[in-house]
Amino acid sequence: MKDIYQNNTSKKFVGVALFFFVIYLCFLYLGIDFERFFSALGRFGSLIANRYYPVDLEYALDPGYLQSILNSVQMGYLGLVIGVIIASVLAYFAAGNITPSKRIAYPIGKFLIIFSRSIHETIWTILFVTVVGFGMLAGVMALTMYCIGFFGKLFSEELENVNMKLVETIRSNGANELQVFAYGVWPQVKTAFTGILIYTWDVCFRASTIIGFFGAGGMGWYLKRNVLQLEYARVSAIIVSIIVLVVLSESLSAFMRNKIQKETQ
Repeated sequence: MKDIYQNNTSKKFVGVALFFFVIYLCFLYLGIDFERFFSALGRFGSLIANRYYPVDLEYALDPGYLQSILNSVQMGYLGLVIGVIIASVLAYFAAGNITPSKRIAYPIGKFLIIFSRSIHETIWTILFVTVVGFGMLAGVMALTMYCIGFFGKLFSEELENVNMKLVETIRSNGANELQVFAYGVWPQVKTAFTGILIYTWDVCFRASTIIGFFGAGGMGWYLKRNVLQLEYARVSAIIVSIIVLVVLSESLSAFMRNKIQKETQ
């Protein structure tokens, strides 16, 4: 027994040592200067104090900027709704246990979800800006693709955990795919669907505040404009407002999740 314990301890020690050695090799290969890194940390505090403080809070109440906040929220909401509708269908196709066709629907659903996830939302924004031009449309399209990948993966994994006995019973009675989903699948996943939807809104809203930096409008466009104009006090006001909005959004999401959990208990 003692030998087994010592052997397990040795394996853990070797594993931890190997983990940190790989990290060291990564730093070494990338040519990261540790001295420069730690000296930059020392300058960070003085940089914040000299450039970004005091915060221009009056700018955060500017009517134009307040409108950009509303635009970001609307952009995130549209991207969420459209993306979730498309992702729900693709997730149903990509769930191997309930997919209507493993030859056609399954590979199509799986590929489109993976394809949407493989490209970052900022890259999607740049691509759509080149196609449709600057503005909210490019942002909505980018967030839609982002939500398809994010929501589709999580929801398809949830669908793969449903009780197949009920699904097969409904199918054996001659139900079509819509009836199978409505009466056999949906009752089992509706709580998880709501939780994933709320979580997707969290990440979608955060993304909507940034993609404007790449041409999609909203708060991100104001952030980019003030960075280029070296208006650091205004930049700090925008960053503070983004943090406040994200905290409020996550607090509301947490409240809704707790409420849903209490209702399902």
